[in-house]
Parts: sequence; C-alpha cells; structure tokens
Amino acid sequence: MTPGKELLFVALGGSGEIGMNVNLYGCEGKWLMVDLGMTFGANEYPGIELVFADLDFIEERRKDLLGVVLTHAHEDHIGAVPYFAQELGVPLYATPFTARMIAGKLEEAGIAGDIDLKVIDHLDRFDLGPFGLRYVPLAHSIAEGNALLIDTPHGRIFHTGDWKLDDEPLVGQPASAAELTAIGDEGVLALVCDSTNVFNPKASGSEGAVRDALVAEVARHHGKRVLVTTFASNVARLQTLGEVAQKTSRKLCVAGRSLDRIIATGKASGYLKSLPEVIDFDTAMNLPRGEVLIVATGGQGEPRAALARVAEGNHPIALEAGDVVLFSSRQIPGNEIAIGRIQNRLAARDITIVTDRQSPIHVSGHPGRPELEALYGWLRPQILLPVHGEVRHMKEQARLGKTRGIPHAVVQQNGDVVRLAPGKPGKITEVRAGRLVLDGDIIVPADGEAMVMRRRLAANGLLVVVIDGKGRALVEGVGLPLDEDYDEFVDEAREDVVAALSKLKGGQRHDRDVITEAARLAARRAAQRWSGKKPQVRVILLEGHA
Repeated sequence: MTPGKELLFVALGGSGEIGMNVNLYGCEGKWLMVDLGMTFGANEYPGIELVFADLDFIEERRKDLLGVVLTHAHEDHIGAVPYFAQELGVPLYATPFTARMIAGKLEEAGIAGDIDLKVIDHLDRFDLGPFGLRYVPLAHSIAEGNALLIDTPHGRIFHTGDWKLDDEPLVGQPASAAELTAIGDEGVLALVCDSTNVFNPKASGSEGAVRDALVAEVARHHGKRVLVTTFASNVARLQTLGEVAQKTSRKLCVAGRSLDRIIATGKASGYLKSLPEVIDFDTAMNLPRGEVLIVATGGQGEPRAALARVAEGNHPIALEAGDVVLFSSRQIPGNEIAIGRIQNRLAARDITIVTDRQSPIHVSGHPGRPELEALYGWLRPQILLPVHGEVRHMKEQARLGKTRGIPHAVVQQNGDVVRLAPGKPGKITEVRAGRLVLDGDIIVPADGEAMVMRRRLAANGLLVVVIDGKGRALVEGVGLPLDEDYDEFVDEAREDVVAALSKLKGGQRHDRDVITEAARLAARRAAQRWSGKKPQVRVILLEGHA
C-alpha cells in the first residue's frame, strides 16, 4: 500500500491495548512513524519479558519511510528503538532528554554509530517530506512529554502522545490554554488522543499537590525509616522527593540502576538542578532511622528490582518492623499479583504500607474526562481518533468527543488503515499488525510454534517415548501431577506403547510415521487415563527402524 493524495493513519501497536505504541501517518507516497515502543511480557508469553509490534508492514515499505519521531522517553514509546532502528534505517527525531535516553539504549546495544539520532531543540519546526512537524510541550510523568503538531497538505494533526494538565508541574513548562487555543484557531483536522484515563471523572491532579501530600505523609512517620517507590522515569517525582527530603530534614538515598540513569540524564538535560546530594547505602544505614528517605525502584512488583530485594531482606538497604514503604505510583493493570506479593512480604515483617488509596501521594500522567473536554474545547478538531487504550477506553473517548461537539470520531485498532482526508474519515482496509517477542536473544512471532508449544507444555506437561529397533519402549514424563503414582504410570504407559506397536501389520511395522503416531497416541491416552492431562508427546526412534 502506497498512500496517494490522501492522509492515512495506521497503528501497528497501542490501539486496543495500553503500551507498545507505534503509529504511522501516510501522505503522498511517504510514511512517517510516531513512536516505537514495546510492552512487557505477561502470563500468555511464558519466559518472555519484552513484546514488540510486528513492523512487517512498514519494513516492506522502508524506502518510503521518512523517519521515526519520538514523543517522550517512556518504554512504551521508545523501548523498541534499539531492536528495530538499524533495520528500519531511517533517522530518529527527539527532544534533548528523550534523545539522551535513546542514545544510552543505542550505546548498550552497540549500534550508536549506525543510527542517525537527530536532536530537536524543543519548539524548532522540522520538515520530513509532506509533513511539517513541531513539538508542543505537555505535562506528563516524565521530562519533556510532548504532543506533535503535524502539518500536511490535507490539514493539521494534533498527536497528543501521553499527557495531562498540571498547574504546578515542577519540571518543564507545558503549553498554556492560550497557546493551545491559538493552535485550534489555526485549524485542527484531527486530534489523535491518549485514552488511558477516559473513565476517570476527575482531573488527574498536580505534581505540586503530590509534593505537599508526600511532605505530610513522610513527616507523619517521625523516627521511622521511610522508603518511597515510584516510576524511575518520573523526573518530576524525583524532584518532588528531593524537596520532600529537604522539608522533612532527611538525607536522600537512591536504590536502583534505572534511577541512577534517569538522574544522570535529567541533570545532563538541565533538570534536577536542586536535587540534594544523594548518599550511599552504608551512610544511609548508619543514620538514625528518621533521618533518611530512600527512593527505590520496583513498585510494580518486578522481582529483580530494589524493592523486591529489600522485601526479601537481601539488599544493603534494610527495613525493620515499624518502618514505612510509600507506593507513589499507580498499579499498572496486570501487575496486581506481583505487587501484592511484594506488599505481603513487607506486611509479614510488620512494615507499614501506604498507597495512593490511603493518601494522595500519586497522580496519574494521563488525562481524566475534564482534561479531555478542555483540550477538545481549545483545539476544536474536526476528527477525534482515540489511541493509547483498550477498546473500551477508545470507544468511550469517541462517545465523549461526540457529546462535546466533535463532528467525527473514528475508533480503530492495530492494523486498521484510516483515511483522514479527503472525504469522510473512516477505515478503508486492514494490514498485518501482529506481535513479536524477545525470546532469549531472538525476536520471534508471538504466535509462532515455539510460544504455542511452550504454553501447551506449561498447561499439560511432556512425555518422551524412546523406542529401540526391537520394539522396546522407554517412557519419561515431565510436569505430570503423578508424584506418588509416577512409577506405576510409567510402567503402564510403556506396556501400552509396546502393545500398540505389536498390533501394527505388514509394512506398518517399518513405517516410521506410523510407528511414531501409534506410540504417541498410546502414551497420551495412558497419561490422560492416569492424570486427566493431555501432555505433549515426543517419540524418538533409535537406529534399527527402517
């Protein structure tokens, strides 16, 4: 598919899900990519940590791809860059903080010298073929959250990225209502908008309010060691916690490599200038308990993060009964069990846990309904295209936009090709939009044989049947619920396999495929009879079979 004299939109990731954002705009034979993110593996992908959008559609058209423009430095917007940038072979564009984060990833991957990373000085306009682009700063839970204002021959697009409204953001200066209104006055064809918090009836709240709540909460635990866990990427929250430490007369200690990296990147980009000096673990542990504030990674239950190790008691940072852990972050859907596991370990040690349900110590980085409605009023787009959400979020935002007077709302999912102009906006066709996973060191299809087999093995276990040239059989089971009856089961399964082979007639006795299938079925039936499970069966024929 090559876009003609039209304006197309295609999401390869991030529509119908939260995370893994990859968006394409097509115009006059060329494509522009906005964001190249990833998500993290869940139970449906055993042994997998990273999940990517399948870029096959745009890889086949890379000669027409002009560049990848990154809105901000969260993993669901830049995390796939080191895995695909070299193959795409086009320049990357980002503002300074985001560019530093990307550069670090490229260095780790050993490909920094192969990638053209262009740093855009915040509000500078730049042109890529038929697209004219300008970053518009918006508040978010990371430094340099940006929308993109994209000029095309068919009208202007306001692509929000992740955003919220914040009267006291602490880090950065987002565009004002007057500036956004001026953009609307010039005309906006389409608003491509974050849907994450559309069901929230209230505005997300200010980082300044979080600071005040954290000061009050930490001060309340006088004489106790306090640990705060938050998203490492939230530079504004790190600035907040630095102020909290100073206002409560505590020294600041940081636990987590990602926090160290963000602090270094933030300072190099001109942020965190007033962050107090960070003390090391030994110094922190030798201070009176009420004189240290610890910031740690791991609030989403990550098993190798600092908080998990603290909870297990195998980290240089030690907490005791009566100490306090503040969860200054929201619980990402899907992480409930992992977070609960950490919190239960802490609770078992009589460590006090405080979350945003008990105290206003966190605000979201995404817009609630009042913020969405305000943006609609300022920009007055002709078309609303919800993204960054599950289907229920995007459908609800479409309804909200229509009630607020937006003439057209188009709900799409990954792979849908939407024509925004000319004519009535809507879906015109579909393209491939699958998922890839990083399995060990190899990127493979998420629906490939390896992942399908791994799910089956996890659910039902494995039987291995070895048959020698004389028709004798050996059976071994893995993962079957037969601990007490295993030996009896193996004996019976072996007898069943031998009996099945003895029933083969004539040429069947020398047909490897027939022998293999007869042995497989006999072993599987025995396993089902004994355990109720239908395991995967692998039959190995030793030398001696024709």
